[in-house]
Amino acid sequence: MPFITWNQQVVKKNNKLLVLQMIIDKEPISRADIAQVTGLNKATVSSLVNELLEEELIFESGPGESSGGRRPVLLHFNKVAGFAIGIDIGVNYILGILTDLKGEILFEQNQFIQDTSYPTVMELVQKMINSLIDGMPECRYGAVGIGIGVPGIVDKEGITLLAPNLGWKNINFKSELENEFQLPVIIENEANAGAYGEKRFGAGQSVQNIVYVSAGIGIGVGIILNGELYQGKNGFSGEMGHMIIKVDGKQCSCGSRGCWEAYASEHALLKMADKDETLESLIDLAEEHDQNVLSLIEEIGSYLGYGISNIINTFNPDQVIIGNRLAKAKNWLEQPIRKTIEAHTLPFHQKETELHFSKLTKYPTALGVSAFVVENFINGEVRQEIVL
Repeated sequence: MPFITWNQQVVKKNNKLLVLQMIIDKEPISRADIAQVTGLNKATVSSLVNELLEEELIFESGPGESSGGRRPVLLHFNKVAGFAIGIDIGVNYILGILTDLKGEILFEQNQFIQDTSYPTVMELVQKMINSLIDGMPECRYGAVGIGIGVPGIVDKEGITLLAPNLGWKNINFKSELENEFQLPVIIENEANAGAYGEKRFGAGQSVQNIVYVSAGIGIGVGIILNGELYQGKNGFSGEMGHMIIKVDGKQCSCGSRGCWEAYASEHALLKMADKDETLESLIDLAEEHDQNVLSLIEEIGSYLGYGISNIINTFNPDQVIIGNRLAKAKNWLEQPIRKTIEAHTLPFHQKETELHFSKLTKYPTALGVSAFVVENFINGEVRQEIVL
């Protein structure tokens, strides 16, 4: 057997990923169509397809339409060859989902929380993961990994350096979870994951430049530039909840004053309500036309609009998408947000920028980290199969 050089391995890996991605994106598709679109010769495509069939990452179905000659056998991505777990840790909730390899949600778990201490949250997350794994259908690869979105600053090694609204500093639960479950674990900032979830599955699928505003107890921002998640030098981009919108303003949990999230977040709304209220109870009152509550939500909308205006002026995006819990109040937030944007955003920037509320409701972050897990699995699985 001839020795395969390192360069040949790299070429084969890339070609195999290309073929698999073509099947994922264009299924059902024939071998001949893959060869035509990719420029690979038919023998190479056939060989790579056979490997993918053996690995159960793809499967064949009955013949498709013929363009003359024998009808082609069609190829499909086996989206149930494995499953991914996505966990969204919020300040007052934990959401867990089990998805197939195409991001379809099979099961979910929800848990409202009051105690955000690391040991408590970690225990709840582990129970949730176990519950999702217990409900997983049998398949070749089982659970392919765990993705977790955290409302804080996460470095490229997955360490949560600071999550002020959770009260966390220098938390490394990636290694703890990997040891517990013997699975790859990806930790990501929740707004970055939410932006990626919207790009893959939500309102941002057809555009290249997206700013996702995660408006919950705090505010985070995820940025998609030219179709790719922008993370900055160390992975810390998007902490726009802590841009100053009022000099020497309200105290923020980060230690500074006058931050955007101190004026435009769910926490800011609940603090202004000055009652033992929840977002859901305030929405109920808004539906009953409670004028005091309507005024408070309008004020929050105006402040959201100020920050979004700054973002639009800075990035000139195709879309701004508002997600997380405050998106539930869309009916009352949208008008003051738009009014503020129209008053304060440069007219050139307003012209073709669209404002949307998330179509994925509560799922963008959990779907985003699940998608990261699936990509990590697919890339890693192809690599493993060709290592000498």
